[in-house]
Parts: sequence; structure tokens; C-alpha cells
Amino acid sequence: MLRTILLEEYMATIARIGNLKIQIYAEDHNPPHFYVVAPDCEAAIKLADLSILRGSLRRSDYRIVREWAFQNRKLLEDAWKSKN
Repeated sequence: MLRTILLEEYMATIARIGNLKIQIYAEDHNPPHFYVVAPDCEAAIKLADLSILRGSLRRSDYRIVREWAFQNRKLLEDAWKSKN
């Protein structure tokens, strides 16, 4: 139970898009970014220009995530600020 609480405080799941999870980790390094966790891969996406910082995604998933992030940029920025 305590482990679950600590994990929830450390990483916030901002959204689920199909089988993709959008997450922001607490006390993470700059530049501001979020993580996309898919069943078979993971990537860090920079908030400023929505480019992939590291990791990889399928092209179709990356397109979906970029579109969602563009429409929800304020939500992501606010989540980053609250965790970091």
C-alpha cells in the first residue's frame, strides 16, 4: 500500500489514449517533458515542440500523442509545474 502511494506521488498519469499512458514524473530533469508508455515501448516527449527526447514510439502512436498533446498543452504544462 505504501509503495503504491509513493509511486502515485512520484508519477502522475495525466491521460490514457487507447493503450497509451501519458505520464509526468515528479522532480524530473529539464527540459519540461512527459512520458508516453505503450505496451511495447516508451518515449519522453519535450513539451516545447513535442519532439521525442529519448525512446521511441510507433509512428501512428506518435501522431496520436502529438495531436492530443497539442490540444492539451496547458494541462501538460500545469501538471509539469505542479510536480516539478
